[in-house]
Amino acid sequence: MALVAAGAAVFALLMGGDTPDPVGRGTLAPDFTLARLSDGKPVRLADLRGQVVLVNFWATWCEPCEAEMPAMERLHAALGDSGFELLAISVDDEVDAVGAFRERLGLNFPILLDPDERVARAYQTFRYPESLLVGPDGVIVERYVGGKEWDTPAYMARIRRLIAGDVPSAAVRGGKV
Repeated sequence: MALVAAGAAVFALLMGGDTPDPVGRGTLAPDFTLARLSDGKPVRLADLRGQVVLVNFWATWCEPCEAEMPAMERLHAALGDSGFELLAISVDDEVDAVGAFRERLGLNFPILLDPDERVARAYQTFRYPESLLVGPDGVIVERYVGGKEWDTPAYMARIRRLIAGDVPSAAVRGGKV
């Protein structure tokens, strides 16, 4: 037990000392600005306050990421004009590969570029795909690890409740969706 504690202390010291607060349910989503793949224009999370946002971290080499993209496209098509935004953040360092991936799958939702993984690190994510549902108040409602069927009735109902404001973000957190 003492060896584990000593190892943890050395690890913390080597990693720069203070451990950042966890980014998860009930915390304010870290703000970021990233370039959009389609036109290079910046997208800032804070500018989307008042909307429900699904922030999805992914990579072209990730098979579960690719598998969930069609459901994300259907979710975006169904809810994209109703106070909902989907931001798919690619951590790939090759823009051409991301563009080819988008073209091959026929994706129309916003794809943002995070080649240095600065935003992924701010969100403390390293497993792909990983998604965070952010309420209109900017508070993280849920963190999802792994691919999901985003257009299933349960996920869509949860997002619609958040959009409608039927329940505050903090109250929706307890859901199992």
